[in-house]
Amino acid sequence: MIRVVIENLLLFLLPTLIYAAWMLYVRSKEEARDENGNKPPVRALVDDAPLLWLFIAGVVLVVATLLTFGTYTGGKPGQHYTPGVLRDGKIEPGTIQ
Repeated sequence: MIRVVIENLLLFLLPTLIYAAWMLYVRSKEEARDENGNKPPVRALVDDAPLLWLFIAGVVLVVATLLTFGTYTGGKPGQHYTPGVLRDGKIEPGTIQ
């Protein structure tokens, strides 16, 4: 269960992580400095970020992933799942019949 939560959380944060990585790359390439000659802190990156659009992009990505895997995985209606069993020291995987 925790794996599912972590995967969805990473999908949700993916647009923000990509944006942050891109902006750090661009700013380091430009070597932007303030009036004292210091590089701007990472906090300035967060202050300038379009957080609402990144939030919306994360939600859309998570919902699209959940709909895709919820629609295209699993059995058809009326089929029954038989769980895996241990026979002769080997695990036989579960099946959908």
